[in-house]
Amino acid sequence: MSASRRTLVIVGAGPRGTGLIERIAANAPELYAGSGAEGAEGAEGAEDAEDFGGLDIHLVDPHPPGAGRIWRAAQSPLLWMNSHAEDVTMFTDETVVMEGPVRPGPTLHEWAEIDGSTFADRRIQGAYLRWVHEQAVAALPPGITVHHHPRRALRVGGPREGRQQVWLEGLPHPLHADLVVLALGHLDAELDEEQRALAAYAREHDLVHLPPDFTADSDLSALAPGEPVLVRGFGLAFVDLMVLLTEGRGGRHDGDTYVPSGQEPVLYVGSRRGVPYHSKIGYEWSGERPPLPRFFGPAEVDAILARPDGFDFRRDVWPLIEKELGFAHYHRLFGAHPERTSIAWADFEEKYAACEAAERETLVASAVPDPADRLDLAALDHPLAGVTYASQEEFQDGLRAYVEADLSRRHDPSDSPDLAVFLGLLSVYGQLIRLGDVGSWWHGFFSYLASGPPGPRLRQLLALSRAGIVRFVGADMTVAAEDGVFRASSATVPGVSVEARALVEARLPEPTVGRTVDPLLRDLHADGAVESPEGLLRVDRTDGRLLDRAGQPHPRRFALGPYTDVRTPGAFTRPRTGGPAFRQNDATARALLAFLRDLACQAPV
Repeated sequence: MSASRRTLVIVGAGPRGTGLIERIAANAPELYAGSGAEGAEGAEGAEDAEDFGGLDIHLVDPHPPGAGRIWRAAQSPLLWMNSHAEDVTMFTDETVVMEGPVRPGPTLHEWAEIDGSTFADRRIQGAYLRWVHEQAVAALPPGITVHHHPRRALRVGGPREGRQQVWLEGLPHPLHADLVVLALGHLDAELDEEQRALAAYAREHDLVHLPPDFTADSDLSALAPGEPVLVRGFGLAFVDLMVLLTEGRGGRHDGDTYVPSGQEPVLYVGSRRGVPYHSKIGYEWSGERPPLPRFFGPAEVDAILARPDGFDFRRDVWPLIEKELGFAHYHRLFGAHPERTSIAWADFEEKYAACEAAERETLVASAVPDPADRLDLAALDHPLAGVTYASQEEFQDGLRAYVEADLSRRHDPSDSPDLAVFLGLLSVYGQLIRLGDVGSWWHGFFSYLASGPPGPRLRQLLALSRAGIVRFVGADMTVAAEDGVFRASSATVPGVSVEARALVEARLPEPTVGRTVDPLLRDLHADGAVESPEGLLRVDRTDGRLLDRAGQPHPRRFALGPYTDVRTPGAFTRPRTGGPAFRQNDATARALLAFLRDLACQAPV
């Protein structure tokens, strides 16, 4: 490669890296190709790009570009997305607040020509992501070339003010880069202290212990047919596990009945809440949307950031989120179901805006007669709090009734305030990005309410429960390693425990920098990369530059993704919901291009 060409290394070629390239392609005609006119391409763009010496983008990822590891083709077709195909896009629209140009494109359902309400399998999503990647690369102006290196990045070095070196597995010499972006996605992690103890106990007593992992990558062969297996975790990782150990072993669903193959283990599942994530909502929005943000928007975030003593999430942020979600809920209830309210919306809205939390409770009780129509976030978060059952069988019946009720509510348009709260959650998440790391509780709460499994998966769960293949343990499930076995118990069914010789931790590894097994991030951590209190990589909230201990951004290193303290709901999003990740991608792409343009202009002729 010519020494006059500028180089950008992007570590991670999955959907986040693809989204960044899409934004580079959208912004390059203005910021790098030198046209000065948005969207100008062709001969003029080629000539200006040559003036800048051209640009090489190096994508470093052992997995294929676009799909990456999570959405790769080489996985079971039984594994689905947890979003409707019409709710998945990789393209910007006018709701994304950004400086760069909007470049619209098809949603997954439009591209794949499938029904919008379909829960596509992950291989179809991977094909969509590969196509988006190809389109993004094709849209780059002349003079910008992409190279894929199917290897792992091991470390990055170089002075703050000089070119960087990115060392790749199996190569004797590094890639030299003017800029480096880490877009690694989800991370594997070393075991924490509890997991190490459980793993050691399993080895000592010839037990099976599967630590937190991506279920599609786990070796499930040691989970024997008919044997009890303790499962800790009731979210999406559990759903994948459930599918692979039932249909994946030859069983089948016949309507609401499960027909076993005889190869299934018996899964005893529990978690902190003791219930599965709420079902995806199964009806369409109609009518006026809640005008969001209302009580938690840019002005409120500005005020929080201006606090000289910093902020506490529960004290300073959560009350505003509660008010925002409540506003979304009641705006819909009063607008779509006025017969279930007792005062006019204008009166309620005025009083709601003026009162504090305790007064709001009194206001809601007087204006919304049926408690089932009131939003109770604490009850949603702890559905089994204070609830006990006399026996395991009684609890199985009780939890099946809970899941049935959730499915009914989530598929009934008369409960459309639930969908309004979902839209409120998306709005809140978009604002929280500016606050950085707000702790893990919020992300778990968001996923529990807004990112649960497809309804058909919960119907399969019910069928497996009735067949005796899935058994419910309860809330605040504890696991003890004693007497040569694993033993699980819960206060939901007092005095009862379950023994098994296998334990599966059905959850993703925590994305902490200190415990990651990724060699590049481990090297950065050892070299002094700054962590947030939650163990996430600290980055500039504007454009993603890595921060040092003094809070100063590194001029040549950037990071995007769930392992940073600027977390977004995902690398792709629901159309027309603001796309927080797209906004981040755009800001980072513009910062990269502006830096490279200025660097090229400074280069000797």
